[in-house]
This record gives sequence, C-alpha cells and structure tokens, in this order.
Amino acid sequence: MYRPVKRGASLSALSAIAALVLAACGDSAADSGSSSGDSDELVFAAVPSEEATGLQAAYEPIIALLERETGKQVTFQKATDYAAIIEGQRAGKIDIAQYGPFSYVLATDSGVETTPVGAQVEEKNERPGYKSYGITKAGSGIDSLDDYQGKKVCFVDPASTSGYLYPSAGLLDAGVDPKQDVTPVMAGGHDASAIAVAKGQCDAGFAYDSMVTEQLIESGQLAKGDLDVVWKSEMIMSSPLAVSDDLSPELKDTIATVIQEKANVDYLESNGMCGGDCAIGEEGSWGYTKVDDSAYAGVRRVCETLGEACKEAS
Repeated sequence: MYRPVKRGASLSALSAIAALVLAACGDSAADSGSSSGDSDELVFAAVPSEEATGLQAAYEPIIALLERETGKQVTFQKATDYAAIIEGQRAGKIDIAQYGPFSYVLATDSGVETTPVGAQVEEKNERPGYKSYGITKAGSGIDSLDDYQGKKVCFVDPASTSGYLYPSAGLLDAGVDPKQDVTPVMAGGHDASAIAVAKGQCDAGFAYDSMVTEQLIESGQLAKGDLDVVWKSEMIMSSPLAVSDDLSPELKDTIATVIQEKANVDYLESNGMCGGDCAIGEEGSWGYTKVDDSAYAGVRRVCETLGEACKEAS
C-alpha cells in the first residue's frame, strides 16, 4: 500500500544546528565554478517521519531517476530535523529538499529561495492531502481536545505540520493553550508520539492519520483499538519536494519534469528503475503530482491564526 509523506526543531536553534549539517552536506550547485552555476553533484535531503534507518533506500528509485535524467551525481542527506534542511537550503548546501508543509512555509516565509515542484500522493490520480489526528490511549476518559487541559501531551516536532502546527491551532480553538495549559513533549517522530500515547507515557498526543490507522498496526507496533481518535484536522496539503532557486532555470525545469512526470510507481516499474518495490519515500507513496506555492495557503492561514505561537517555531 502506498502512503503519503507527512512529516514534521525549532528554528530559533538553527545557528547551532546549521554548522553541523552544512559541514556534512558537502558541495552543492551554489559552490560550482561552472558557467551555468550548476555543479556535477546534487544534494537531496529528507527528514524521517519515524525512527527508521532505511530512509535513503526509500528514496533510492528517485535518486537513480534523477541521476539518469540530469547526468549528475545525487548525494542523499538524512537531516536531523526540518530546521537543518531549511538552513541547508538557505546556505546553498541542499539542492533538493523533501519538506513538510509547515517547514516549507517556514522556509519560504523566512527568505529561503526554493520552489515546490511536486507533492506526494498515496494513489494514482488522488488529490494530495492528509489529516492530523488527536489521539489518546483507549479508555483514557479523554474524549476531545478540551480534555487535553492539564495533561502531558506528545507532539512531534516544532516544525511539523500535522504533529504541531495544526494540533496547536486545534487546541487553541478548544480553549487550551498548547504552551501553558498542557505539558508538551516533543516525541521526535509520528510513530514515537503514537506509541508513547499507547504506552501511557503521554496522556494524549498527535500524529498523522495513516500512522495511527495503518502503519503502526501493519508493523505490529500497535494493535487495532489501542488508540482512540478524538480529533481530526481539516485536510492538509501533502509534503512538497522543493528545488533550490540557486540552480539554473534549465536544471530546475529538468528536475521539475522528472518529479512531475516520471517520479511515480508506474514509470519506475515500466522502465526497470526498481526491483520489486517501487513505492516512493518512507511511507511508500505512489509518486508525485504537480504543485505550486499557492497550494500551501491553508498552512499560512493556520499560521496566521496562531500568531505568536507560530512565530516562535520560526
């Protein structure tokens, strides 16, 4: 089954993080001495949405496709968090970035020059999108976000769309301050948040929809019925793949065409680009569909609603 990517440290800590991640990223197009401004290497970065070790393998079909279509070496970087990706692109050290919707908005609204070229979809011809779920341990007595008041609550990451941004807005709508009225815990991953709630380490929490209803159950980490879903967000636009504007227009156009027309299970299978399992990304999506910046207007609206709480994450 193919599942869309919905991933989610505070950008106030970026200066400390950036030095480490940039040293690891190596040269990028911005460092090239070529007349086009493009080097022979492209750096592709992503953040795991769960405690997974095979993140690079999950993107290997796309990496191979990009190498074939661009003629360049593609180096994969597993970033520690979205803050590292944002600063990596700002500094010209990351050429292609798999963002979450909120982290993309944080990046572009803080001046990072990057263009979204594709959003992941679970199935062919499907409209990209997913939801954040508010979850509790079954039988906890917590029936709504109102009941989160005074509780220990697991979030995912301060720059996570479905693991922090939309949950914070939902709590505020319910009259619960996500900073003052709960004890917040940053679990670091959607799987970690859900499992912590199931084990009683957090009274309640948040994670994206299919992590709760499919992935953890299919992996055997949770059983059906371990968690109750007490809240669902509005539909959130899927995570964008964004290309640095430091690259030449020609190279950007080539990458965009590859992502929008060829980075999908159908093309990869028919062209022998993968062995058996062509699903893309950590959650195994069908592929990408065309997207532009306007698709993330909903995320910006939620951020406007949050006001200072959203600014603190940036």
